[in-house]
Amino acid sequence: MDEQALLGLNPNADANYRQRALAYFEQLKESQDAWQVCAEALANGIYSDDHVKFFCFQVLEHQIKFRYPVLSPVQQQLIRETLMKWLQSQLMNAQPEKAFIRNKAAQVFALMFVTEYLSKWPKFFFDILTVIGLNPRGVDIYLRTLMAIDAEVVDRDIVHSSEETRRNTLIKDSMREQCIPSLVESWYQILQTYQHSNSELTCQCLEVVGAFVSWIDLNLIANDRFVNMLLGHMSVEVLREEACDCLFEIINKGMDPIDKTKLVESLCQVLQSAGFFNIEQEEDVDFLAKFSKLMNGMGQSLIISWTKLVKVGDMKNAQDTLQALESKVPLMLQLLIHEDDDISTNIVGFCYDYLHILKQLPLLTDQQKANVEAIMLAVMKKLTYDDEYNFENEGEDEAMFVEYRKQLKLLLDRLAQVSPELLLQAVQRVFNTTMQSWQSAAFMEVEVAVRLVYMLGEALPASHGAHFSGDVAKASALQDMMRTLVSCGVSEYQHTSVTLEFFETIVRYDKFFTVEPQHIPNVLMAFLDHRGLRHSSPKVRSRVAYLFSRYVKSLHKHMNAFIEDILNRIQDLLELSPPENGFQALLTSDDQLFIFETAGVLIVNSEYPADRKQVLMKNLLTPLIEKFKVLLDKLLMEQDEERQVALADCLSHAVGFASRTSKAFSNKQTVKQCGCSEVYRDCLQSFVPALSCPVQKEALRSGVRTFLHRMIICLEEEVLPFIPTASEHMLKDCEAKDLQEFIPLINQITAKFKGHVSPFLQQVFMPLVLAIFEVLARPAEENDQTAALEKQMLRRSYFAFIQTIASSGMNEIMGNQGVENVERILFTIIQGAVDFPDPIAQKTCFIILSKLVEIWGGKDGLVGFADFIYKHIVPACFLAPMKPTFDLSDAQTILALSECALTLKMIHLKRGPEFIQYLQQEYLPSLQVAPEIIQEFCQVVQQPDSKVFKNYMKAFFQRAKL
Repeated sequence: MDEQALLGLNPNADANYRQRALAYFEQLKESQDAWQVCAEALANGIYSDDHVKFFCFQVLEHQIKFRYPVLSPVQQQLIRETLMKWLQSQLMNAQPEKAFIRNKAAQVFALMFVTEYLSKWPKFFFDILTVIGLNPRGVDIYLRTLMAIDAEVVDRDIVHSSEETRRNTLIKDSMREQCIPSLVESWYQILQTYQHSNSELTCQCLEVVGAFVSWIDLNLIANDRFVNMLLGHMSVEVLREEACDCLFEIINKGMDPIDKTKLVESLCQVLQSAGFFNIEQEEDVDFLAKFSKLMNGMGQSLIISWTKLVKVGDMKNAQDTLQALESKVPLMLQLLIHEDDDISTNIVGFCYDYLHILKQLPLLTDQQKANVEAIMLAVMKKLTYDDEYNFENEGEDEAMFVEYRKQLKLLLDRLAQVSPELLLQAVQRVFNTTMQSWQSAAFMEVEVAVRLVYMLGEALPASHGAHFSGDVAKASALQDMMRTLVSCGVSEYQHTSVTLEFFETIVRYDKFFTVEPQHIPNVLMAFLDHRGLRHSSPKVRSRVAYLFSRYVKSLHKHMNAFIEDILNRIQDLLELSPPENGFQALLTSDDQLFIFETAGVLIVNSEYPADRKQVLMKNLLTPLIEKFKVLLDKLLMEQDEERQVALADCLSHAVGFASRTSKAFSNKQTVKQCGCSEVYRDCLQSFVPALSCPVQKEALRSGVRTFLHRMIICLEEEVLPFIPTASEHMLKDCEAKDLQEFIPLINQITAKFKGHVSPFLQQVFMPLVLAIFEVLARPAEENDQTAALEKQMLRRSYFAFIQTIASSGMNEIMGNQGVENVERILFTIIQGAVDFPDPIAQKTCFIILSKLVEIWGGKDGLVGFADFIYKHIVPACFLAPMKPTFDLSDAQTILALSECALTLKMIHLKRGPEFIQYLQQEYLPSLQVAPEIIQEFCQVVQQPDSKVFKNYMKAFFQRAKL
């Protein structure tokens, strides 16, 4: 072997050596016989370096995986012999190989097994067991190989091709017939031999039993000698976790429901008499987590049995199974309430499914009601944060608790389905007790009390949040709790978790304040002072900004008396944070968006006269406009790039804030009624010049574009004078992304104003189209995915633009662009329909073609267009679906094909018999279509029902592609 190249296998080798090793690896993999030196090295133990041994196994692995069919029988035999020699050598070695080499060897053995077991090496296991006997090193390789075979043949998490799945089924069938009893016997011997002397091998063997039990005859494992041994392992500290997992797999195996119940019951009796159910005496939480998983498996197995028995009407056995199930509930509750969340998490599934059974029973016994109550109390207790939870710096443990809480929430929702009255009473009891003494209670108790009220909103759902009407008991209980929440002073509690839960609950039950509006002033103060928007925690301030906007939006009809006061109190939060470094604003610019929106909602929905609204809106927006002008001048002078970025950010925030205030308006009518048109025109006057700023174009253009979109809705035709200038700036030196984002603006204007903007569109049409062509024609790196995607999106936007023009009845704009330009555009649409494998764009292109045929395809249409239909549009309708990339099993592609069919229907509508004649006598014969198929095609295209033709087109092209 190339000793120099082998040096590069060491992870610490320098780059040149590593490069050489890689090249050598490729060479050995692909050669006819050079790989045999690796086989020889392994068989004879030539190298002691671990990396070289691993490398040799990798080369063999490649031969088996990718080159096996082309190897000669002698070479295949060489691989078998190499593996067996290597295995034999393991029994003699002074030191076992490193784990990573043993794992790789096991993978290679498993690959060899999968490749040869059914044909050339049926005695695979017999040969291995003969070599290893009970030698611990040999047993280790054997067990690792079995786990690797499980990964190759059984593991359901690995996706297999249909061919591999068929092969795996054959392998399992053959193994069941030929060797499984011998394998099971070998496992028993290994466990018997090593259970007291070698815990590592024993655990490995238990893992193998657990993996294989799902598909072998259960009686081979679920018998006295095996189960007694496993139960013995449950009492050995180093074995019991693995024994637990193994029992879990046995329990999990699909089987007859009556047999399953018997199996679970017999195991439970033994475990109970051995003292395993006394979990309060058990200190090993890792074992208890496994035990909890085992009990969960037992509980869920019994539930599946009960469900099957009820389904077939065997009520006697179903009753016995239910009884067996109920007897596990006390233990389930102990595990659910355990202070360790992992132990509790593992039993949640059983708990959830048990509640599902109770939900199906017509009447609950007293014991079942008591169980429901016990689960409820357990969930309430377990929802509570512990002292260790780090609210300021949430890490992995915190994330796991949040996930665990989500599972508990599902249990709470299920409890509400079983017994809503009981849940309501329990929450009310906990809440009222805690609120009576919240000042002296620990934060976690206060937080969970408020959280439970919050959770009721989803557990006991009401349409459109109408919790305070309908069911009287529920409405009055919730009303009492909400009244207590807002009046007991708990909003003053000094802990972020309580503060956040308070505001979340206020907003969830905003309808309460329409029933008892007298509480609104106090809640507004909480939002506005140190409890909310001025809280010391940025996390609280940020969330409250959002919740405040939701609260005000929901209750704007009740806000009139407080508007000016609120606007005064939030005045400083509406200031544009200067881009000076080190300035710490209370709210981030994202949070400020919500405050601007809230201010807009308050002003617009107030009962003030229009002139007062106008003054308030000017007070809100004028500071932004003035600051914007100053900052834009600064940006034009600024040389330092970092400062430029900060200034541009600040400018785009200003535009964003102005946009956000307009969300309070639904249309132009409301803007006019509030006398606010002028102030928004002033904004436009100030913002549009920023489009010509030569630096930081992307940030500025994006903000102003969004503002223009909003103003088209709010100002309607009053925005039109600003559009030509804005467009001119946005079309200057632009990138694919700029254009792609600019086109929707033009589409919005075209669709909304149609004929009104005809002169403008006439003027902007070709510059826009040429700018698009120019960007699409720019060369890009071959494997630059981002550039390719941007071009694809731009192409789609371009076609969407042409579609808007065509379907807004503005076709004369295209028609007036001169023959050459019109032709060029038409060809891009044909190209889009046929050449680019993008079904979304293709669909749009066929819609355009259909529309153009409708407009120009008649007797008095555009000169020369009829010719274009026959030369280009008809062929496109056949060429596109025949492309290999046109995938008729893809939903988007079928939509494109539908539009293609409708285009042909439209041609028939406009050109009549002349079109049918063209298909029959010229076009379809030129494609070598059989005469009877031509006849059939022409008959179907003439049928009035286009759905019939769409289905026919799909069948036609499926047939043509065979």
